[in-house]
Order: sequence, then C-alpha cells, then structure tokens
Amino acid sequence: MEAAIDISEEKHRDNSETTVKSLFNPIDNAEMLARIDRLTAEMKPQWGKMNAAQMLAHAQAPLKVAFGESRLPRSLFGLLFGRIAKRKLSGSEPWQHGMPTEKSFVVSDERDFEEEKKKLVSLVKRFAGSGQRVIVNNLHPFFGRLTADEWDRLMWNHLDHHLTQFGS
Repeated sequence: MEAAIDISEEKHRDNSETTVKSLFNPIDNAEMLARIDRLTAEMKPQWGKMNAAQMLAHAQAPLKVAFGESRLPRSLFGLLFGRIAKRKLSGSEPWQHGMPTEKSFVVSDERDFEEEKKKLVSLVKRFAGSGQRVIVNNLHPFFGRLTADEWDRLMWNHLDHHLTQFGS
C-alpha cells in the first residue's frame, strides 16, 4: 500500500512525461488558482446559461461531494451508465458543452461573485493541501466508487471545463 502512495505522489510531482493535470500537484494547482483569479464578474460565458458568480458556486459542489460534505443518492441512470461516463469524463479530452448537470448542482439564483470566488479558491487549496487523504470513501452519486486519482481527474476536468467556458 505504501509503495502505491509513493508511486502516485511521484506521478503528481513529475508531469514532464504526461499532459495529465492534477489538483494534488502544487504547480498544476497554482495554475488552476491563477485561472480562477483571472475571472471577473463581467465575463460572459462562451456557452451555457450561468453567469460567472453562478459558475463559481456551481464549481464548488463536486468538491464538497469529494470531501463528504455533500451526499447525494445514486441515480438509476448513474448505476446504468456511470462507469462508461466515468471513463470518458476522467480522460484527457475536453468535455462537451451542454452536458447534463446533477439537479442539486444547478445554480440559478444570483450570487456574490467575490464571495463565491473566495469559497472556490479555498476548496481548491484545501483539496491540494490535504492531498489524497482529503477524499472520503463515499460513492460518487453518478460514477460510484472512485479512487483518489479519479476524484482528482474529475475535479480538474470539471474546473477546466467551466473556466474554459468563461475564457480563463
């Protein structure tokens, strides 16, 4: 078990052989935080209905699931198709626009941009600062059981998707 952790930590330290980004990697995490920092309340989405403040609030939801702070029931659709979707969404290809969103992750009310930005920055830093031990061993509501690396990859891809949505 300890050797697997050492190998995983080594993978996160040296991205020279791969383009896979990781929130656990301090350099990649700093890159993600810089992208969040570049956002402004006035930025318009290139697709979708959320404004920048709503997107920042939405982006927090999956991180809270990873931390075990938000627990959602498994859906029948997730039970049937979650494994297939997990492979696609945890890959290195950018996510498609207009993908379905978990109902509880939809943010349609107005939010304070600066407050939501601070909350998201705090969650991203916490994810990185705590390392793999931050991930709880709960089932993802759609994908089922995930390794820490799979959680990491999905969190990176989700944040990347929405920051790209706003040109950051």
